Parts: sequence; structure tokens; C-alpha cells
Amino acid sequence: MTDDSSDSKAQKDIPITEHKLPYESFIGGWYIPTETCDNLISHFENNKHNSQRGLLHKDHKNQIDTEIKDSNDLVCKFYDNNVTQTYTNHLQSCLINYMEKYKSVKDYNDFSLEQGLFSIQHYPVGGGFKKWHFERHGIQNSKRILVFMTYLNDVDDGGTEFYYQNIKTPAVKGLTIIWPSDFTHTHKGEISNTKEKYIVTGWFAFNE
Repeated sequence: MTDDSSDSKAQKDIPITEHKLPYESFIGGWYIPTETCDNLISHFENNKHNSQRGLLHKDHKNQIDTEIKDSNDLVCKFYDNNVTQTYTNHLQSCLINYMEKYKSVKDYNDFSLEQGLFSIQHYPVGGGFKKWHFERHGIQNSKRILVFMTYLNDVDDGGTEFYYQNIKTPAVKGLTIIWPSDFTHTHKGEISNTKEKYIVTGWFAFNE
């Protein structure tokens, strides 16, 4: 996914509104249509039987630990159906805007959605990713460049905290944020004790 692709102009024409964040934070935010969010939640609920408990990398292996990450995750291919393809189109538009804002990202060559996948995640009341963490922490995920996340519903007390930037992004329906995958952007979810939360998340990574 680079702005040199033949679809770039078309993606750039998709209207999105920026959520202003400090430039020096290297966190970009844009709003995608709320209808797309509703469709993604419906897609999750209709395919909940294919979801699994959220995994985290701990002690050199992937495992379930609901004290740290309490979620149900549905892995989706970006081209599976109209719902996932529409989301991917909006995500591409956000990425193009991020690369316009931080132009050095364009110097990365040949990267795309990691394995062509993203995850729709459902967090119950009191659930979330409760531990400070970052997204490139070993050889198994060393190809990750950028992280993305979209909030699919409004959760007043369910945003994301970034440790070193001292920033909290709000869980506002449609808000899509993109940030670097390294330790500089250590983060965790704000735990809502009032409302369940739906998000989409994944990575842009170097192609194999």
C-alpha cells in the first residue's frame, strides 16, 4: 500500500475528516463513515461463531490471559466481502493521508496489510488490552511498520492511552488512528466499566 498504486487517486477522493493530534506525536487520526462501522459490527455478530479468544504474545508464545487481554477476535481478509473491502478502501485513504502528513513513510518500499488480514475485536464491559505494550517486539513481528485501529462504537471511557506521548485518543465511532509500531508508541486500552467496545485493528508490514 503506497501512494504510487493505480487506486491511489480514487482512494484519496474518499471524503474523510482529520482528527487533530499533535504533529510530533506521529499519531494520525481520521474519521471513516459510521455506516461502515455498523456493517463491521454486524459482520462480527453474524460470524461470532468463527471468533476466538484474544491472544497475546507472552513467554515467547501466543496464549490467552484475560487478566491482560480480554476480548473475542474475528480475523478477516480485506477482500472477503463488500463489508471488509469497503473498510479496506477507507483504511487505504487514511494511510495515504498519513503518508502525506509524514512524508518519510513513503521511503518504505513494498508494504501492505500484514498477511492481507485485520481483526475485528469485541471487548466486554471491563474487558480490553490492559497492559502497556507495543507492536514490534520480536523477530516474529519485526516486519511491522505501522499500526492501525478503528473504533466501531462510541465508548466515553474506552479510548487508548499512549505512554510517552501522554495522549489519550477517544473511542469515537469511526475514528481511525495510525501510529508507528515500535516501543516509542507504548500504549494500552482504557478499560470501560460501563460499555462494551468494538474495534478493528491490524498492521502495515513489509511484504515477504
